[in-house]
Amino acid sequence: MRIDIVTIFPDLVSAVGEFGVARIARERSILKLHLWNPRDYCEDSYRRVDDRPYGGGPGMVMQAPPLAAAIREARQASGGRVIGLSPQGSPLSQATVERLAGEPALVLLAGRYEGIDQRLLDSEVDEEVSIGDYVVAGGELPAMVLIEALVRYLPGVLGNEESAQEDSFGSGLLDWPHYTRPEEFEGHKVPKTLLGGNHEAIRLWRLKQALGQTWLRRPDLLKKRELSEEESLLLEEFKAQLELKGQESS
Repeated sequence: MRIDIVTIFPDLVSAVGEFGVARIARERSILKLHLWNPRDYCEDSYRRVDDRPYGGGPGMVMQAPPLAAAIREARQASGGRVIGLSPQGSPLSQATVERLAGEPALVLLAGRYEGIDQRLLDSEVDEEVSIGDYVVAGGELPAMVLIEALVRYLPGVLGNEESAQEDSFGSGLLDWPHYTRPEEFEGHKVPKTLLGGNHEAIRLWRLKQALGQTWLRRPDLLKKRELSEEESLLLEEFKAQLELKGQESS
C-alpha cells in the first residue's frame, strides 16, 4: 500500500514509519510512505501557506493554491483517494479502517491553523475523517493514527493474521482481558481457565469477557449487534457473576 501525506510538518509524520508495525510494513515493502510539503509549492519567498479569513475572526486559514498543487502532484504519483483529516469528518471506525485498507493508495491531507479553504476541500478531497469529537493542533497526529490502524490490516504485516480481527472492534466487541507471566502478581492470579489448556473453555471465557466488557463500557456497540444464542447466554452469565461478586464484597 502507498500512502502519501500532505503536511507542513513532514518530519513529524515521518516518525510513524520508524516504529512498530508501520516500520515492519515499510521494511517488508508492504507500506510505502511519501511526504509532500505545501510550502514547496508556494510562489512567495516566505513560503506562506495561510492567510486571514474572509469575514474576519480569529486565527488563520490554509490557502487553496499550495495545497492543491501538492495534492495534485501526490495524486498523480499514486492515483490514491484523497482523505482529509478534520473534526468535521465522519467518525473513524473499524469498518472505515478495513474499507480504506483495501485501497492500493491513499493521499492524506493534514491541515493546520483554523482550517482549510473550503474551495480546496470541495475540489480536491474525496472524503473527510475525524478521529474523535475533540480538536488537536493539526491533522498530522490523526493521519498517524489512521496509518497505524491501516497497516494492521495489510497482509504480511502481523505475525498472526488473526490478530487484527481479534482486537477490540474487530468483531464489533471490545477486547477481552489479557494476561502473561508471572502467574501471580501482588496477590492477583491469572484466571484458572487460561491455564488449563482447554481451547474451547478458553474461547468461551474470552468471548464472555469481551461481551461483558462491551456491556459495561460501550453498551452502544451491543445495540448494533445481534447476539447469537451462545453470546446471549454468556452475557447473562457475566452479569450474574458480576452481581454475585458485588454481593460478596458488600
